[in-house]
Amino acid sequence: MLDIIAKGLAKVFGTKSDRDIKELLPIVTQINDVFSTLKSLSDDQLRAKTEEIKVEINAHLKEFDDKIVTIRSKVDELPAKAIHEKDQLFNQIDQIEKERNEALEVILEKVLPKAFAVVKETARRFKENGKLVVKANDRDRELSASKQNVEIQGDEAIWHNKWIAAGTEVVWDMIHYDVQLIGGMVLHKGNIAEMATGEGKTLVSTLPAYLNALAGRGVHIVTVNDYLAKRDSEWNAPLFEFHGLSVDCIDKFTPNSAGRKKAYRSDIVYGTNNEFGFDYLRDNMAREAGDLVQGKHHFAMIDEVDSVLIDDARTPLIISGPVPKGDVHEFDEMKPRVSTLVDEQRKLVQGFLTSAKKMIADGNDKEGGLALFRAFRGMPKYKPLIKYLSEPGVRVILQKTENHFLQDNKRQMPEADEPLLFTIDEKTNVVDLTDRGIETMTTKNENAEFFILPDIGILIADLEKAEGVDDTEKLVRKEEAIKDYSIKAQRIHTVNQLLKAYCMFEKDTEYILVDGKVKIVDEQTGRVMEGRRYSDGLHQAIEAKENVKVEDATQTYATITLQNYFRMYHKLAGMTGTAETEAGEFWEIYKLDVVVIPTNRPIIRADRDDKVYKTVREKFNAVGDEINELVAAGRPVLVGTTSVEISEVLSRMLTLKKIPHQVLNAKQHAREADVVAIAGQAGTVTIATNMAGRGTDIKLSPEAKKAGGLAIIGTERHESRRVDRQLRGRSGRQGDVGSSQFFVSLEDSLMRLFGSERIAKLMDRMGLEEGEVIQHSMISKSIERAQRKVEENNFGTRKRLLEYDDVMNSQREVVYKRRRNALKGERLELDILNILYDVCEGLVDMGKANTDSEDFRMNIFTTLGINYNVSEGDLKSKDAGQLTQELYTIAFETYQKKSEVMMSTALPIFKRVQEERGATVKDIMVPISDGIKQIGVVANLEETVNSEGRELVRAIEKNVSLAIIDQNWKEHLRDMDDLKQSVQNAVYEQKDPLLIYKFEAFEMFKRFIGKLNEDMTTFLSRADLPKQDPNQVHAAAPQQTSEPQVQASKAEAGSSLNPGANRAAVAASNAGRPAPQVVAPRKSDKAYGRNDKVSVQYTNGTTKNDVKFKSVEQDVQEGKCVIIDN
Repeated sequence: MLDIIAKGLAKVFGTKSDRDIKELLPIVTQINDVFSTLKSLSDDQLRAKTEEIKVEINAHLKEFDDKIVTIRSKVDELPAKAIHEKDQLFNQIDQIEKERNEALEVILEKVLPKAFAVVKETARRFKENGKLVVKANDRDRELSASKQNVEIQGDEAIWHNKWIAAGTEVVWDMIHYDVQLIGGMVLHKGNIAEMATGEGKTLVSTLPAYLNALAGRGVHIVTVNDYLAKRDSEWNAPLFEFHGLSVDCIDKFTPNSAGRKKAYRSDIVYGTNNEFGFDYLRDNMAREAGDLVQGKHHFAMIDEVDSVLIDDARTPLIISGPVPKGDVHEFDEMKPRVSTLVDEQRKLVQGFLTSAKKMIADGNDKEGGLALFRAFRGMPKYKPLIKYLSEPGVRVILQKTENHFLQDNKRQMPEADEPLLFTIDEKTNVVDLTDRGIETMTTKNENAEFFILPDIGILIADLEKAEGVDDTEKLVRKEEAIKDYSIKAQRIHTVNQLLKAYCMFEKDTEYILVDGKVKIVDEQTGRVMEGRRYSDGLHQAIEAKENVKVEDATQTYATITLQNYFRMYHKLAGMTGTAETEAGEFWEIYKLDVVVIPTNRPIIRADRDDKVYKTVREKFNAVGDEINELVAAGRPVLVGTTSVEISEVLSRMLTLKKIPHQVLNAKQHAREADVVAIAGQAGTVTIATNMAGRGTDIKLSPEAKKAGGLAIIGTERHESRRVDRQLRGRSGRQGDVGSSQFFVSLEDSLMRLFGSERIAKLMDRMGLEEGEVIQHSMISKSIERAQRKVEENNFGTRKRLLEYDDVMNSQREVVYKRRRNALKGERLELDILNILYDVCEGLVDMGKANTDSEDFRMNIFTTLGINYNVSEGDLKSKDAGQLTQELYTIAFETYQKKSEVMMSTALPIFKRVQEERGATVKDIMVPISDGIKQIGVVANLEETVNSEGRELVRAIEKNVSLAIIDQNWKEHLRDMDDLKQSVQNAVYEQKDPLLIYKFEAFEMFKRFIGKLNEDMTTFLSRADLPKQDPNQVHAAAPQQTSEPQVQASKAEAGSSLNPGANRAAVAASNAGRPAPQVVAPRKSDKAYGRNDKVSVQYTNGTTKNDVKFKSVEQDVQEGKCVIIDN
């Protein structure tokens, strides 16, 4: 009803897109007016227009830039103690930056007609004149060495209109239409431009890219794959380079390379969504400011925006590395049990289906319906069951039975599930073991509780109440109970993932096997997702099922969702052929508005109503007949399939019918360009998964156009309307003739899960015979309603993922900001003083709570390394704020004095090294120790001497901050991974896992920040230089580029984290000498309390005797030292 009202209002008042376009039409006139005046200019004068626009933009922003320079100079003049003043000035800079961005949008809007006209005129001259001739500058001469389209003749530079893009020569033959100017304005305003296939989205992007690049803040153009990124960057580059703008593609270079860093410094940067996201994560793992590659996140323009921000956003980007005991898992051990369980269930389902058929045939719908429902709950993808459900009246019986058991909040569902071993809910992607299943899996002579998760809350409560048990025994029993719970939780998780792998994930549909590796096929694009793995152990379960090597478990080093990555940009825009169906999601998550751009020429493609058959067999027979007719008529045919398996089945069918054809799917992705090149020839049949739905342009031969154009045949409705529209959009580009026809059966996944009851009833009522078809607009609309249901489900999944990542994102922003401050050094001093103040405040709060002055004094000495005496009376009576300020003042003064001592100690040595070896030594590695740990700090020799030693203190602060942040953050991420998995068990207690996750994550982050601050303060307050002869000082070895093996979701990527690194070996290798050989001492297996006295031996041979266990606990866990028996 609401749809009808909305359509009626749209007819009267026009759609929102109509109104948006109406507002932009006057600006199109302005652009064309300026464009007409540019024709009289010489090529040199046209090029000079770019500099004119830049000057106008910079003049408008000069006021803001001057303010920022003034405030930065004030910051440099302030003394170190002025924390609050510095903080206020830095906040002022942040505020002015925001105001500058707002002012930038105002001036860009003003110069837009001139800028768009310049790009359009440049495109016209390339097309109509074939070349542009200008006075050669240094940039022209530089480009002529690498670009064949730039030729230098004396003082002139000739820019030809032929160049190489993605290995193919292209001739520039495009000028922007008016509708493309509208598309460019929509993108510039930070909206989504929905443009039909063949309307030139690549050309449209040149307009806002040029305009925003003039601001000097960088433009990122994001594509769905590296082929398109490389092709578009080379195709459009001369248009920008002629005007002095630099263009590059990050996907041409390896991560962390000099080439990629240089690419990011270009005015316009092309790349894939994953590489932009991974580079952000890698930047936040860098150890030197010079290793950072990405600049500001200012303006991003995303091609195929629905694929990137919706389809790819379902899984987060993760950089992961090895985890201790990562090769320890139970998948191989549990696989035989699960395999047996699935076989047993299949026999049960077969029996239920046989009974159901017999009872329903005898008219006993109630009992027959129950047996049928049990078969459906046990194995919904069982082929004979799917076939039986397509018979008249059977699906209706199943739906009635299902409705009966779903009522009263599923109160009677256990009765239906009782004989099953496990149940599967396809809609929610959940598999649950039943009591009978647990009994079947538990072998003879095995503990009956082997697969039963204990109620940990009741167990611990009972232990608390237990009488006659001392506290030590209670503690031991509690630890045993918690350990038992975690082991069983992991075991049940392993079984559940194996069940999912066996029952819900099919080879050649969801994944393929290549060279003994399980590779995921993207259901939206049909392409192999290289390097991507299913999460939560599901990928390992599939590997176990397929009898290939089960890869080791990994831990997260850095992670972000694409939603949160792209929301960091000041301005975000996108273009695609299919965004309107997801307009609500774009607005809710990204605040992006969708504007439908009219086509340059009317679409005359005939989109026919769906043909609905009862069974898959009937449907494919009809598809074969349709292809025969179309080939006979001389038309090219594109047959769209939803999986690799179906494309291969169709190929075998056409081979039997002796119809020549070509296949394009994830297994033949290397042939994509060749297949697409001939797909528009008359009589050519191409079978393709939805790989052919994006970034491909099928151009028709004249004979094909005469025969009726490209015929699209869809063999199944996809769960997303966008994918179907993408397939349809391959035909009818730029006013070409063509047609599209979808074939559907009641056995298709979409129809089984979400198809309307009314379609099943209608087919039963009409008494259709085998092979007969229903075709009506009402049926097509009903199928679209089913697709909407799936889209709502998928949106819910993505939103849930985002809600989890929003928790991580708030933590990530805090940690990454602190890390950036440490890397760049600008605000590091302020951060350290704030940390020092927070630690003092925490110590005072703890002292106030305990009111034990001796304990308070010891805590201060342990953490800050200062002997601060305060009487018990002062501790009780003095205000906490006053005590904090006093303690902070003393701590700050002590730290300042220690820094000055370090500077005065090191400076003579640095000066002597400079005098004696200054010509050969650039950097010096200084080992810094707090008495327990040691960190090698690299300091620049010349800068340290020139700054009177201040540079050394800054280098120490930076290196200590980064090392401690990275170590603690890595451990925190592991804890967060464990938390996310463990809270899922809350559903069994009727609680929302997300709420528990938010609460626990907040508490964990508070503890993490507290520990991070304490560790940094403790190390910095105790850090000292070794006593060393200048002759023994070694130059720092060049930084090694080889990094530990870590995994990114789609590619191998280097990580700068170095887990479990042996400090002695690293220091030795940096100093150019062999690592010391250490004889392993005897280890002790005894458990120690935090305050127990222990003796430890480090890997470099040094020992510490009678120290508290808590002071060496972390080193013991990391394997840097071992406890030795005295």
